[in-house]
Amino acid sequence: MSGAVHVGTTTQGDLGDGMNQEAGSTPEAQNLPGCYRHPDRETGIRCTRCERPICPECMVSASVGFHCPECVREGGGPAPTAARPRTIAGGTVTADPRLFTKILIGINVAVFIAIQAKDSLATDLSLIAAWPPAPFAPTEGVADGQYYRLVTSMFAHQEIWHIGFNMLSLWWLGGPLEAALGRARYLAVYFVSGLAGGALAYLLADPGTQTLGASGAIFGLFGATAVLMRRLNYDLRPIIALLVINLIFTFGWSSISWQAHIGGLVAGVVTGYAMVHAPRERRALVQYGTCALVLLVIVGMTLFRTAQLT
Repeated sequence: MSGAVHVGTTTQGDLGDGMNQEAGSTPEAQNLPGCYRHPDRETGIRCTRCERPICPECMVSASVGFHCPECVREGGGPAPTAARPRTIAGGTVTADPRLFTKILIGINVAVFIAIQAKDSLATDLSLIAAWPPAPFAPTEGVADGQYYRLVTSMFAHQEIWHIGFNMLSLWWLGGPLEAALGRARYLAVYFVSGLAGGALAYLLADPGTQTLGASGAIFGLFGATAVLMRRLNYDLRPIIALLVINLIFTFGWSSISWQAHIGGLVAGVVTGYAMVHAPRERRALVQYGTCALVLLVIVGMTLFRTAQLT
């Protein structure tokens, strides 16, 4: 409600010759009804359903005006409120649309600092399929049961240029995508893409190769961003040009894991498409169901490769 309601008060202009009147004894105040639950409390507010007078303690906010406690109970619950705004993917619009992107960047930076302080952490957290190589039995690696490496490798960086480039990309891509999808859906795309990149690297790369970095997840954000821009009929040329440049570096630089980049990109396109094209009536089922299917593929690739190496 707009405006202010002054209950049981007088102003200096109302006093005139009646300066000796007690506050609340003016004709205007005497005409105000008392709350139907607290008769001693005068009020100018009425329930928008039954029109009974209600004091501030009894008011229950509604989309229009206020309701009394009895009308709320008769309605089967709280008074109806205005629907919260939603993103194009059905996520909730939040006050800080980049919060989870900031948290992801913070985790990556914290792990990078820890690796600089203790270099052996890079080996402990990176993606290694099996080490030492055949014919020796692996003493460490995913094939030896260290499946956590598929996750920890997504946050591990050794070189300053590596984390710098990845975190800039995460900020540029992640912030707008988080705002467009909503936090939960954004995190789903990020982690599914990162895991897909790690799984494809595990499947196709040399077992002794050490892979680390957030690039798989970031390429997933590339794919999801392209799908989102296509859905909104934006000009795709900038994102395609940026993606092509990154793919040239991916296949032109021998130290870069192209498997992780391609795996993340494909997963990002698939999950991103589900996020922005899911029908409204079964949106969550399609969105999270697609993520679950991609995760099943990731699990299948991981188990298949483990069987090969063991």
